[in-house]
Amino acid sequence: MPVPDIRVIIPAYNEQAAIGLVIAEIPPVAEVIVVDNGSTDGTAAAAAKAGATVLSEPRKGYGQACLTGIAYLREGPHKPDLIVFMDGDHSDFPQEMPRLTMPILQGEADLVIGSRTMGKREKGSLTPQQLIGNRLATWLMARIYGVVYTDLGPFRAIRYTSLLQLGMQDTNFGWTVEMQLKAARQKLRIRDVAVNYRRRIGVSKVSGTLTGTVMAGYKILYTIFKYW
Repeated sequence: MPVPDIRVIIPAYNEQAAIGLVIAEIPPVAEVIVVDNGSTDGTAAAAAKAGATVLSEPRKGYGQACLTGIAYLREGPHKPDLIVFMDGDHSDFPQEMPRLTMPILQGEADLVIGSRTMGKREKGSLTPQQLIGNRLATWLMARIYGVVYTDLGPFRAIRYTSLLQLGMQDTNFGWTVEMQLKAARQKLRIRDVAVNYRRRIGVSKVSGTLTGTVMAGYKILYTIFKYW
C-alpha cells in the first residue's frame, strides 16, 4: 500500500512561542504548511526553523490563511490525498492526528472533525462562551441541515478532492462552520472523533477578547443561516 500524501495546514498569527512545539509533535507527513497571517513576532522564523513550509498572507483572517494554504497546494505539482487543519497555539494534540486521518484512509469518511467536547479537556481550555456557542451552533445545524456535529473544532481532516469540491470562501470566523455545512449539503461522509484539548500558549485572538468573541459568534450564526 503506497504511503498516503498528507499535508498539514496551520494558520498562525503571533504564535512564536507555540508554533515550534506544534510542528515537533506532528507525526511524519509529506509537508507541514504554516501560513503566517501578518504576525509581528518571530512566528515565521520559528516555523521555518522547525521544518515547515512558511507562506506569508498579510490579509488578516483565519479563513484567508486557510485559503492561501489551499491555493499553494493547488498550484503545486503533487496533489495530496488528504489535508489536516490545526491551530498553531498548542491547544490541540498533534500526535492524535491518526484518529482523524485513519477513517478517511480506510475509505469510511470524507471529513473528520476532532471533537473537543467528546474528549478530555484541560480546565479553562474552552471558555463558557465557546461551549455555549458550540452547543447553539451544532443544535441549529441539526435542526436546519439534519446533520449531527458535536463541535466546530479547528482540528480536522478532509479528503483533498472533497475539500476542493466544497468551494470554500469564508475568510475569517465562519470558515469551520462553512466547511461543515457544505459537507452536509453535499452529502459527504462525516464523522466526529474525540480529541483532547489543553490551554493554549498565549492569549486567544478570538475568545480572549470581547470583540473577538462577539464577532466570531455573529459570523458563525450568519453563516449557518446564509447557506440555509
